[in-house]
Amino acid sequence: MGTLATKLVLLPPNDPQSKGLVERRNGWFETSFMPGRSFESPGDFNTQFTDWLGRANARVVRTTGAPPVERLEADRAAMLPLPPIPLHLGWRNRVRLGRDYYVRIDTNDYSVDPSAIGRLVDVTADLERVRVRADGRIVAEHARVWARGTTVTDQAHLAAAAQLRKQFQQSRAVADGSNDPAGDLTRNLADYDRAFGLVAGEELS
Repeated sequence: MGTLATKLVLLPPNDPQSKGLVERRNGWFETSFMPGRSFESPGDFNTQFTDWLGRANARVVRTTGAPPVERLEADRAAMLPLPPIPLHLGWRNRVRLGRDYYVRIDTNDYSVDPSAIGRLVDVTADLERVRVRADGRIVAEHARVWARGTTVTDQAHLAAAAQLRKQFQQSRAVADGSNDPAGDLTRNLADYDRAFGLVAGEELS
């Protein structure tokens, strides 16, 4: 807000009249653009919407007596210049990657290279891509999903997780000697019987 010299105004919940200009514009899009259309993806929606706006903005608006495209230069002249410092746009967060090696953005889960488990990772998302970095290195990149409750998994991450799991199991087996016949600590129970004199034989010391 400081970079753009703007002010944040918090509106009361469930009060669309507070932002009537936005609501009226959205209502116009819903009634003029949406009816009778179908969309295959967010990209298809944007393509159709951009094409439609080119025609809609050339129509004369009754309240101004001119098409919006003719008012564009006057609006730009009234705007403040952009700041010299590039803006940080999109969604950003830093989290510690859990054992399930997924990060969540807007109810959707995206897989991350499991080699980053337990480390702090930087998660960024814009309208098209989701990227995860560990120490500046990209450890995940996915197309942004706009559905809800979706799990997005990279097959390379699944393969890496399976390999790490196998290595962990092998290292534990070596540590407890379960894979080494010479390290078998199982004792014949008959030795205990002889030690306590329950069967004939020399007692064990």
